[in-house]
Amino acid sequence: MELVIASNNKGKIREILELLPDAVLLSLEDVGFTDDTPEPWHTFEENALAKASAVYAFCGKNVFADDSGICVNALDGRPGVDSAHFSGTRDDEQNLQHLLRELEGKDDRSAYYKAVICLIWNGEVYYFEGVCNGHIISEKRGGGGFGYDPVFVPDGFSHTFGELSPDVKNSISHRGRAVRKMVEFIKSKEQT
Repeated sequence: MELVIASNNKGKIREILELLPDAVLLSLEDVGFTDDTPEPWHTFEENALAKASAVYAFCGKNVFADDSGICVNALDGRPGVDSAHFSGTRDDEQNLQHLLRELEGKDDRSAYYKAVICLIWNGEVYYFEGVCNGHIISEKRGGGGFGYDPVFVPDGFSHTFGELSPDVKNSISHRGRAVRKMVEFIKSKEQT
């Protein structure tokens, strides 16, 4: 199965490849897509559709795009769709530190990661969502993952996403849940 992921994010691609071992996963670089894909919308669904549509129009191959972020209850769901540039830059460390500053003095540190995948499969559009609940700790722990992973502890665990093994993280993460839903859908389509 050949599938284009509308991303060049190596961390994201690595995570998804672990969940799709039988697929040939092509990045934007692999298909020669060099345009910026704007994410001007205010929902994960709209941003994922914008990215997937742009890449599908370019290459005509089955493609999926995700938009994901961390939503913090004490910040009224922010950074949400703005997670990748919460500090005003696309720097993971600056975004993480900005989040920790915003949470200073707040008792409620509950949060959830949300991922929405938009799949364009044979010209039809499908969505898959995954959510992982947890809370934000005040100091980074662990060197794994990317983004906010070193400060996010999923419910039922004492370790951050940055400390958990990739296998454990993928089994419970927002993206892992959304990708598994997409994989099941693709498998059902291939059998019909």
